[in-house]
Amino acid sequence: MNTYLWLPILLLLTIWYLTFSANRLDRLHHRAETSWANLDAILQRRAALALDIAHTGAVDPATGLLLTAAAHQAREADIADRSEAESGLTQALLILVKETDLTARFPELFQELESLTERLRIAISLHVEAVNAARARRKKLIYRIFRLAGHAPLPVKYAFEDDSLMEITR
Repeated sequence: MNTYLWLPILLLLTIWYLTFSANRLDRLHHRAETSWANLDAILQRRAALALDIAHTGAVDPATGLLLTAAAHQAREADIADRSEAESGLTQALLILVKETDLTARFPELFQELESLTERLRIAISLHVEAVNAARARRKKLIYRIFRLAGHAPLPVKYAFEDDSLMEITR
């Protein structure tokens, strides 16, 4: 008689645990998607700012062409080429900051670039942390056995996220 009483309770607890675990994983996936959307918006703004700097008229034509090409490539790159394009834009901006005196001539643009760079560092760390948390959760045995991730794709971390944190520092 006691066995019949404990069996439904155990079944309900198991169902509750699996539901809770699936919801937790769903929240982690949502957090990774949200952090990517935030990171993408910052990257798009950085590319737009690079275009503004290139079109100030104070940049020599070769540097302006390099910066414009890097910014357009970063804005238009598909997911597979995004990492290379963002790293290229970072390198172009670093060359511009180190090799020219534009920071003194256009302080407002470069203050905004510095602000975006700081926001980019934070956004990259948040995205990397969200992706790592979701991946770690999905590796657990209970998530694999019961397929609690469903058909959700594995969150992706891009190569430029590791490189940019070191390259952006001045």
